[in-house]
Amino acid sequence: MIRRLFCGLALLGLSALAHAALDIDQLMAELARNPGGQAKFVEKRHLALLDKPVIATGEMRYTPPDRLEKRTLTPQVETMVLDKDTLSLERDRRRMTIRLSARPEVAAFVDSIRSTLAGDRAALERNYKLSLSGGLEAWVLVLVPNDERITSLLKSITVKGVRQQVLGIDYLQADGDRTEMTIEPTP
Repeated sequence: MIRRLFCGLALLGLSALAHAALDIDQLMAELARNPGGQAKFVEKRHLALLDKPVIATGEMRYTPPDRLEKRTLTPQVETMVLDKDTLSLERDRRRMTIRLSARPEVAAFVDSIRSTLAGDRAALERNYKLSLSGGLEAWVLVLVPNDERITSLLKSITVKGVRQQVLGIDYLQADGDRTEMTIEPTP
């Protein structure tokens, strides 16, 4: 009986180690190993002015360390390309380009995702307080802005994932509106 109890406790201990809490450095190292790739997304925007969320779908491509493309297919075709210091948006044959170095508040917002994907803790901590929960098989990273220009627009960003894959991003705006994005990697 005592032997079975001891074996059970040993197995429980090993199981707990396998699901041990992840620290931010471990997560960043795991994310930095992400080779990039393609994914489909579904984005639900919950706006106070509307009774139902606005749902958008599309595809994304990440090329480490600093290129992110997001192509919205529904309800309206829109393309966003983030390449190094340039953010380009295209919709209805209109194109807008922003140099991030000229717009630090936009850069901070954009880099929250790009720096997470790249596993760049130092870049994240320039603009956000980080808190992490979970383990490698199911983690949640919460980014809370520490810059007044950002907090006037955004309360928090919650990034969810498994290992080196980001599977969800939720934005909570200062006005209470929120966006939930689910991401499904594609081969």
